[in-house]
Amino acid sequence: MTPIDEESEDRPRYWRHPGLPDVELMRARFVRHTFNRHIHETYTIGLIEAGIEEYAYRGETQRVGRGGLALVEPHEVHTGHAGVPEGWRYRVMYPSVELVSAVAAEIGVPGPPAFRTSVLDDPATADLLRRAHLATEQGDRLSASSLTRRGLARLLQRHARTAPGLRPAGGSPGAVSEARDILQVRLVDPPSLEELAAAVGATPFALLRAFRAAYGLPPHAYLNQLRVHEARALLGSGRSPADVAALVGFADQSHLTRHFKRHLGLPPGAYRRDVLPGNSADLERES
Repeated sequence: MTPIDEESEDRPRYWRHPGLPDVELMRARFVRHTFNRHIHETYTIGLIEAGIEEYAYRGETQRVGRGGLALVEPHEVHTGHAGVPEGWRYRVMYPSVELVSAVAAEIGVPGPPAFRTSVLDDPATADLLRRAHLATEQGDRLSASSLTRRGLARLLQRHARTAPGLRPAGGSPGAVSEARDILQVRLVDPPSLEELAAAVGATPFALLRAFRAAYGLPPHAYLNQLRVHEARALLGSGRSPADVAALVGFADQSHLTRHFKRHLGLPPGAYRRDVLPGNSADLERES
């Protein structure tokens, strides 16, 4: 069995891409931590380095082991947990929809792109993406950005399909996307379900059912996902967890921490220290 104790258990590390600032990266080992149903606004590309991860995705349980790639498309509900007692260790890249679509356009892949399957066994592509991931840790802007674009291009050339319905958040027509837009704007003071339904010309039960069908979560749960995404951006800009909690509509810092840790595997203060290196002492006092 491959040892997987190189990372502290259940403590991920996040950082920003040195050459592509809208891309975040993470590496971690998880044993006990379980990711509840959640979404990302970006693509999620995970490379398993040891152990096995399991996750629910599009009605099936996916299982990926060492050397495999786990792909999750934007706004797709998924989970995550250990598939073996010793857990799993992996590296994850979160490229934006805009970046992936731009790479697809450059190589002539119809977009916006999606993938034929969530779990891939493609050692050459996995190796290229791993090299890109390692280059970001070393801070080499040219190598990191070049390898990242090459890795994404190879991934798309070999495994992409066209997904006409996939677009950045808020771009699709209809009552459901209108409801989502309202929630995005009203993070701090969200409407009731009845008010939300009236605003988009639907009945409450019909909106609840259609929203869950479209996004995999009911509106109230999706609202908390939007709050976590906004909190992530604000923490990355240097705001304190206490300020961020109020700015995104959580009741208090503990409420933010609970949802943030479920989503990203670490508390907001630790995430902030990861993505804002060089000020750890000051950030520790503020957190």
